[in-house]
Amino acid sequence: MLDIKYIALHKDQIIKALDKRHFSAKELFDQAIALDEERRSLQAKKDDASAEMNRISKEIGNFFKTGEKEKAEELKQKTSTLKENIKDLSQKQDKVSTSLHNVLYQVPNIPHSSVKKGKDENDNEELYRQGEIPDFDSKPKPHWELAKQYDLIDFEKGNKLTGAGFPVYKGKAAKLQRALINYFLNENENAGYNEVQVPLLVNPHSGTGTGQLPDKEGQMYHIGQDDLYLIPTSEVPITNLHRSEIFRKEDLPMKYTGYTPCFRREAGSYGAHVRGLNRLHQFDKVEIVHFEEPANSYNALEEMADHIERLLQKLELPYRKLRLCGGDLGFTSALTYDFEVYSAAQEKWLEVSSVSNFESYQTRRLQVRYNDQDNKKQFVHTLNGSALALPRILACILENYQTQDGIKVPKVVQPLLNFSIIGG
Repeated sequence: MLDIKYIALHKDQIIKALDKRHFSAKELFDQAIALDEERRSLQAKKDDASAEMNRISKEIGNFFKTGEKEKAEELKQKTSTLKENIKDLSQKQDKVSTSLHNVLYQVPNIPHSSVKKGKDENDNEELYRQGEIPDFDSKPKPHWELAKQYDLIDFEKGNKLTGAGFPVYKGKAAKLQRALINYFLNENENAGYNEVQVPLLVNPHSGTGTGQLPDKEGQMYHIGQDDLYLIPTSEVPITNLHRSEIFRKEDLPMKYTGYTPCFRREAGSYGAHVRGLNRLHQFDKVEIVHFEEPANSYNALEEMADHIERLLQKLELPYRKLRLCGGDLGFTSALTYDFEVYSAAQEKWLEVSSVSNFESYQTRRLQVRYNDQDNKKQFVHTLNGSALALPRILACILENYQTQDGIKVPKVVQPLLNFSIIGG
């Protein structure tokens, strides 16, 4: 959520910045500024009424001291009227504040200055590529054919149990996925991240705090009876760990990692480009989350991106790094890098990680602050990244490591398994 004071002072500048997203903010800003003025006007009236209450209370005390009880009783009637007036003003102010927040919730984060204007993923900037794309003697098989050939993933049984987008991992595929999860967690821990296990269900306050609600409400699975949401990523519960807390300066940075299943209702369109593991309703992911001082948050973003790169390098998968354009940038993000791994069989790049800086957009909603060097309360910056998302990593391992003798397992994961090849 953006700061209404900042919006009022820099309205035209922010409108221009949000145009990178192809987002028109003028009407919402006009509404927000008007509501904020009304809220402040109500606050001023409350302050005046409270000051009048205090003044009269002193007079009442003096009248009782001098024995003028009738005058004191008259003034007590006046204080009753003032109390009702203050109560009424408070109720009106609460309604206006709620309306103001509802308007501000509709405004996405301001893109970082390095973000270029663009419409969609086709306008993202490719920063560079690393790794060798494997060369096969014959056309490689896509992972869904390999999964069937080696009895690794059963999409039909997943569809029978739940529906499309809920695969069943079997045998060596299940073990490989478990090993990858452990490998990512171990690597994250070695990089200074503290592992946490968090709930898979969150309340609306948690979803609103990180920006999934109300923006992505239709994409989340909702349990109506309990008013709880299945998490779309562990970013949501991990970031909410410190909701309404105030850090000491020396507490920062705080770095967390966690593994969870993730649940997303939207699986996109149908077709070959979303076959197999390319897009699912339920998938596993290991996440990293930072709480940072504002001055260091962009250094932290680069550190996180470097860490994710090292994971991909150790897996020996060909990848590229992208900087998202305004039109493809997530609602809450100021700057996002995407990492994509090349799928040899599908002959395309598949996103396996996004690492983002949200600046104070989430923490303003969450009220997560810290005391700076002058002992003033400032909003912390939050960042998160996938380290890594499992389905497409697994798909690319199956496709890129396939041989005539079976599917090889990346060397770095082999110590966590009792096999080095699938189907050999």
